[in-house]
Amino acid sequence: MAKSQSSQDKSFVIPQNRIVIKNKFGENLVGVFHETGSKELVILCHGFRSTKEFYTFVNLADAITREGISVFRFDFAGNGESDGSFQYGNYRREADDLHAVVQYFSKFERCTSAIIGHSKGGNVVLLYASAYQDVSKVINISGRFALERGIEGRLGKEFMQIIKRDGFIDVKDKSGNVDYRVTEESLMDRLNTDMHTACLSIDQNCRVLTVHGSEDEIVPVEDALEFSKIIPNHKLHIIEGADHAYRSHQAELASFVLHFIKDKQVQGAFA
Repeated sequence: MAKSQSSQDKSFVIPQNRIVIKNKFGENLVGVFHETGSKELVILCHGFRSTKEFYTFVNLADAITREGISVFRFDFAGNGESDGSFQYGNYRREADDLHAVVQYFSKFERCTSAIIGHSKGGNVVLLYASAYQDVSKVINISGRFALERGIEGRLGKEFMQIIKRDGFIDVKDKSGNVDYRVTEESLMDRLNTDMHTACLSIDQNCRVLTVHGSEDEIVPVEDALEFSKIIPNHKLHIIEGADHAYRSHQAELASFVLHFIKDKQVQGAFA
């Protein structure tokens, strides 16, 4: 652990500790632990080209810790402060990063009661639930069901021909500087990640909440409906008017997430 920070409101202070956890490849994953003293823990997983400092996650962490539940938000390998190089795909590798985090806290008798992912992180937490049976609640915020969609908007209409020819595509920012590189391997990692099959593999005792904004400009709300059709024990909530980052709907998002985390209904209660 490194130096502590703190999050303060009028009545209490929640200590925040910087924690470094090694993944199975020996890379350092850097995160912030919001310590309430509870044995219960919620882990937050950021999305594509994002970090643990995503303001929606900082706000969610604050809302959850106010309920007395500890929170850990971290950077996947190749993102933020963590080791490694950024990769366009890495869906299952990021699920492995999450597993390293869950295992780390289990050594300190912390029970991960829920994992929350936004956008690509939503895919990661669902993939995690399909591979491991050690978390009882999963919250998918704005995850993409059809991973073959959304590529053309970033890489152009002829992305497949270009990447087959050159082996990579450099995605540039508005100034013409290279923002990140998409290799053929990382593109195929995304295209070969089958969310339909993964979701069918989620244990029926694992409760899943999908939250999506009706005005999501990145991932169409129809993707949320697809998750709802096939995940065994699933609750769907559409936030009317919300965009991909929930810019004007932070309180509403936190309210539904908290209700799901705290709800003690038994498996099968959601149709």
